[in-house]
Amino acid sequence: MTAIAVHGFAQCITCHAWSPDHSMVAFCPNNNEVHIYKSVQDNWERIHVLQKHDQIISGIDWSVKSNRIVTASHDRNSYVWNLEGSEWVPTLVILRLNRAALCVQWSPKENKFAVGSGAKTVCICYYEQENNWWVSKLLRKRHDSSVTNVAWHPNNLLLATTSTDGKCRIFSTFIKGVDTKDSKAGAFSDSKFGELIVQLDLSFSWAFGVKWSPSGKTLAYAGHNSMIYFVDEIGPSPLAQNVALRDLPLRDILFVSERMVIGVGFDCNPMVFAADERGIWSFIRFLGERKTASASKYGSQFSEAFGKLYGQPRQGVDNESVESSRLRGIVHENCINCIVPLRERRVSTIKRFSTSGLDGKVAIWDLEGQADLSQYL
Repeated sequence: MTAIAVHGFAQCITCHAWSPDHSMVAFCPNNNEVHIYKSVQDNWERIHVLQKHDQIISGIDWSVKSNRIVTASHDRNSYVWNLEGSEWVPTLVILRLNRAALCVQWSPKENKFAVGSGAKTVCICYYEQENNWWVSKLLRKRHDSSVTNVAWHPNNLLLATTSTDGKCRIFSTFIKGVDTKDSKAGAFSDSKFGELIVQLDLSFSWAFGVKWSPSGKTLAYAGHNSMIYFVDEIGPSPLAQNVALRDLPLRDILFVSERMVIGVGFDCNPMVFAADERGIWSFIRFLGERKTASASKYGSQFSEAFGKLYGQPRQGVDNESVESSRLRGIVHENCINCIVPLRERRVSTIKRFSTSGLDGKVAIWDLEGQADLSQYL
C-alpha cells in the first residue's frame, strides 16, 4: 500500500491539522507562520498565512465543533484563531511559561486545551466568559524534563503526557465552573485539578506520541529506545505490554480502532501494530510495503505494575525477529513527525489519516480495502 495522495507543500513541515470538513489543511513550514491551503478543483491553493508568533510553531490543532485553530510556539505563547468574515483573528493566551511551548491539543468537548512545554509544566487553558479572554492553570512540579506530547481522555477530564524524562503521566484536569462531574468518568470524576492519577515508568529514554484508544480503555506511547508501550486498566495497578522494534524509533502514534495503532517516526514509513483476540499487541507490517514482510513479528514483553515497582517486567516472551523487508522512502523521504486522523462523523473507526514530516510532504493514507488489516478495524 502507498498513500492515496501526496502533496509537497514546503521544504519542511513541523506540524499540521485539518479543517472540520477536510477541505483545508493548516501547517507550519518550519518557521513562525501557519499556512492554510484549500483544495480547489484537485489543486491546493494557499488562502491564508497566519502571522503572529515570533519563533517556530511547534503545535497546531483545529477544533472540529467550533472551527477554531490553536497554535503553540517556541516563543512561549499560544494563540486561539477565530474566523471572522474572511480573516483569521488571533487571541493571545497567557501561558506564563519561561521555556518553549512544544505541543497543543483541544479537549474532546473543546472547552479546554492543553499546552506542553520545555518548562516542565503543562498549561490547561480555558475561556473565561466574564473577562472575555483565555486563561491557564498550570500543572507544576510533576515533570522532570520537557513535556513532548499531551493526549485527552474521551471523558474530557484526564490528560496523559509524555516527557523527555522517560515517563508517561496521567493527570486530572477538572476545573470548577468549566467541567461537570460525569458518572462516566468513574472514580476519576472526584479527582482535583492537577492530581497525579498514575505515573508510568516503562521507558528508560525520551517518550513521545501518547494517545488514548477511542473508548479510553487503552493508552499507548512510544519511547526513543525503539519501543512502544500499551497500558490497560489505568489506575493503581495498570497492566502494560511493551513491543520492541528492530527498526528506528517512533515519534507519534494514532489509534485507528480499539485494536490497531499506526506509528510514525524515523523509518519514514508508517508502521501497523495490532492486538489479537487475547489482547496481545504485536507489529504487523509497514504500510509502505508492497508485500507483508515474512516472519516480521516483533518481541512482546509484559509487565504488571504494583506501586513503586511499576515497570519491572514479569516473565514474558521476547521472540527475536528476522530483519524486516521494509521499503524506505516510498512516500516520505525524511522523519515523519506528525500523524492526524481524518475522521468521519458518527464513525468511531478511523480509516483515513494524514502524515507530515521533515521532507515537507503531507500524505493521505486510506486503510479501506486492506484485507489483512480489516480484521482489526
